[in-house]
Amino acid sequence: MKFVIISHVRHLKKNNKYFGYGPYVREMNIWLKYADEIIVVAPLSEGNPTAIDLSYIHSSISFKKVLSFNLTSVGDVFLTILKLPSIFWKIFWAMKEADHIHLRCPGNMGLMGCIIQILFPSKTKTAKYAGNWDFKSKQSWSYRLQKWILSNTFLTRNMQVLVYGNWENQSKNIKSFFTATYSEYEKVSVEKADFKNGIKFIFVGSLVAGKKPLYAVKLIEALINNGYNVTLDLYGEGEERNSLENYMLMNKLKKYVVLKGNQNKETLKASYQKSHFVILPSKSEGWPKAIAEGMFWGCIPIVTKVSCVPYMLDYGKRGILLEMDLNKDIEQIEKLIVNQNIFSEKSQKAMEWSRNFTTDVFEKEIEKLLIK
Repeated sequence: MKFVIISHVRHLKKNNKYFGYGPYVREMNIWLKYADEIIVVAPLSEGNPTAIDLSYIHSSISFKKVLSFNLTSVGDVFLTILKLPSIFWKIFWAMKEADHIHLRCPGNMGLMGCIIQILFPSKTKTAKYAGNWDFKSKQSWSYRLQKWILSNTFLTRNMQVLVYGNWENQSKNIKSFFTATYSEYEKVSVEKADFKNGIKFIFVGSLVAGKKPLYAVKLIEALINNGYNVTLDLYGEGEERNSLENYMLMNKLKKYVVLKGNQNKETLKASYQKSHFVILPSKSEGWPKAIAEGMFWGCIPIVTKVSCVPYMLDYGKRGILLEMDLNKDIEQIEKLIVNQNIFSEKSQKAMEWSRNFTTDVFEKEIEKLLIK
């Protein structure tokens, strides 16, 4: 089977290997087990992989490099118009060669893929929509357009669209799905340390405005001011790093809050195992990977009510749904801190739920999609 991937993920080429964002590549390597040849159509540059990058594992990969583009300003739109013909034809010819077309959405390349796949109604296709599938949520026009095309079974034929969460009134090609990081053999028992020696919080994600890392820091600051022995480790990089460092310096938080940067899977795993809570006050998510990972190791999730997050947390029974009101959210956290029995109960529920979604289960579901 010739398997074609259309993706906006930026790739690096090093020593004849193709690298990309680790969680994405780790998932794609499961898909690639069932393909004979791979064609990747995505942005590509030379460079050194970072701690969070992984390489594709396959013996036959062909890469079709495209220029990255965006539509955020008038100037960007003008440049995009110049780039589109080249991008269009590279996607078109790759799809023409394909036995199976796989789109990664949402994103600019995903949008192009959604439009061009209409020309290939008889080809077998899948799309992984890794964003918020909730049609009621406020999203950009390009995201809304991608969801509309993917849901339209007249325009989009012979495709299964994988989305996070269970949503009502969906077209027949929409399939509720999930993602996974850990395997069955990693299901080792975890016993959380009591709170006597401190309460550990962890944030894992890009340090960008949309993820709201500063709100996580402010939660910790408020708990410190209320007399609790708490610490926060933030894993990730991004444009908000400098402002976070300045805030920590001005408010004397460097003893309690540490910026750890980008780290690999094993480092994160060890940190989840030692932490009590995982925080993600994000504006928008699909299936927040960091939350599912933290829950796998018994961390109680503290997350905003976006996308399928309420479902993941069983509407508060296995975690805390943030109100984004500092006083109300601190009150919710304190209820668990002062009663370790309630903490342990929620921690166990979080772990049991997350451990239903292993890479082994994920691979079986992928096999069903690809092997007919």
